[in-house]
Amino acid sequence: MTTGLHPDVIIYVVSDSAGDTGELVVRAAVAQFHPIYADIRRAPFVQDESAVERMVLQAKEHNAIILYTLVIPKLRDVLSKFSLEHSVVAIDLLGSLIGSLELKTNRPSRKEPGLNHVLDEDYFRKVEAVEFAVKYDDMRDTTGIIKADIVLVGVSRTSKTPLSMYLAHKKFKVANVPLMPELQPPDELFRIPKGKIVGLTIDVHYLNVIRKERLKALGLPDSAAYATTARIEQELAYAADIMKRIGCVVIDVSHRAVEETASLIMECIPSS
Repeated sequence: MTTGLHPDVIIYVVSDSAGDTGELVVRAAVAQFHPIYADIRRAPFVQDESAVERMVLQAKEHNAIILYTLVIPKLRDVLSKFSLEHSVVAIDLLGSLIGSLELKTNRPSRKEPGLNHVLDEDYFRKVEAVEFAVKYDDMRDTTGIIKADIVLVGVSRTSKTPLSMYLAHKKFKVANVPLMPELQPPDELFRIPKGKIVGLTIDVHYLNVIRKERLKALGLPDSAAYATTARIEQELAYAADIMKRIGCVVIDVSHRAVEETASLIMECIPSS
């Protein structure tokens, strides 16, 4: 997804399958460095040496890191060799573990990509949830509020989008709604069960730091109104009022990793 932000780091996730595993690991690692912006570029279904070489050259061009989940030994070897030749940092997520399992069990691996993504109902639910999160991100279409399993509300930079994607990988359909004093909240928020809605709040000073970093990444002065304490206090007060009207649970995301907040959200949402 193009955001217009200049990334702090670019990471290519190279896989001979869909690449879900690698992307989840990368996102979990990047969450530990919030609020840096990582541009995660997935390269799925890589099946030949020429594709591997192209990915390494692209990574070199963009000074990027490669994380790869290749189960075909020949492709792993080519990527490892080629990345060394071009001084590209490349991390093998599966290779050493597969080798250790072969030694421990005294059995060869099947070397078949995609075995952890058997095309069953469970897998398609996850794909559907990810597509849902993308479609109904940032109130692009308010009809998603009615259809969602979870609706996240909060001011800008409270991790609504990363949380939506993380929860989608847990098979929850998530819509998220930004709250701003200048925008009337959609009527749908007050028509659905409050148990489906989770409000996200954050410490004023912590959000001030995050927004200043965002402005710097955009090449804008960090003195812009968006990042001032007064503006943040106004937005948080407005959001708190909306959340109170809804009667939803509210979670403070300050200094919390996405995974931790997502765990709290899942505990709050009634089982369907």
